[in-house]
Amino acid sequence: MTHIEHDLDSPIWSHWLRELTRNHTLARFDIRGSGLSDRDVNGQTLEAWVRDVEAVVDSLGWRRFPILGVCQGAAIAVLYAVRHPERVTHLVLYNAYAHGAFTEGMAGYRVEEAETLARMIEVGWARRTGAFREVFARLLSPSDAADQITWWDELQRLTAGRAMAARLWRGFHEIDIRDLLPQVSCPTLAAHVKGDTMVPFEAGRDLAGRIPRCRFLPLEGRNHILQPRDPGWRTFIEEVRRFLADEPHEGVPAAAGFHELTRRERVVLNHVARGQSNAAIASALSLAPKTVRNHVSNISAKLAVSTRPELVIEARNAGFGIE
Repeated sequence: MTHIEHDLDSPIWSHWLRELTRNHTLARFDIRGSGLSDRDVNGQTLEAWVRDVEAVVDSLGWRRFPILGVCQGAAIAVLYAVRHPERVTHLVLYNAYAHGAFTEGMAGYRVEEAETLARMIEVGWARRTGAFREVFARLLSPSDAADQITWWDELQRLTAGRAMAARLWRGFHEIDIRDLLPQVSCPTLAAHVKGDTMVPFEAGRDLAGRIPRCRFLPLEGRNHILQPRDPGWRTFIEEVRRFLADEPHEGVPAAAGFHELTRRERVVLNHVARGQSNAAIASALSLAPKTVRNHVSNISAKLAVSTRPELVIEARNAGFGIE
């Protein structure tokens, strides 16, 4: 959610705008149907959104530039980069995901959760009481104080009406760029907050593993939009600057095989990354030791590593092993 005018003084976005414009010219706009963009619009789809980006870029007359895509904006940035590789120098993706809840292969509980929140938007978004909107505010900023929750509530109220907010929410969850990700050709940095409750960390790691030569940067924190006091904030800003300047940075190559891992294999790998033995993993997951051994062998084959220490290093570099 953004509101170009309101964000300038917002504790949620103002530090982002300040840092991102310190060494660069920043162009941003509210997504169609929200903020200061036209409210009476049709088509809340990825194709419509990327056409809007194309229109903005053409109006600016820019030829080559980096793109930062935040959350659902990352999918728009990816499609633009694939469609216009001659224009995009670098791609920075923050708390991104490859596909939403209303797409094939999503776990049932994720679909149910997204549908429930969609209904909450339709019923309670425009209510005078902010109780319904506070649910989203808490998902976006679980560690923030009451004053920032109030800002989120106000931003939601200003950004869009309930019908448009529901359309946007459903549109965001219909995003599916899994087929596009292998086509990205520019240098890419994917950063994701470890404790993000809006877009699970696992989704960002999966996305990074699908992009050729993408570097994945885990960030410490819980807020969907990092705040200045969050431990990952300075890391994110400093690494983005290094990345755009083509300097060495902390992000590590995301192994291509991570997105091939099954859900069970990811759980096992998380325990491996913590240094646990096969026996300990078997006990923790109520599995037979032989089953764990087979999982570890399959994981090693998919990630093209031959030793357990190598597997631990690859897993930790990709953000596994988080308590």
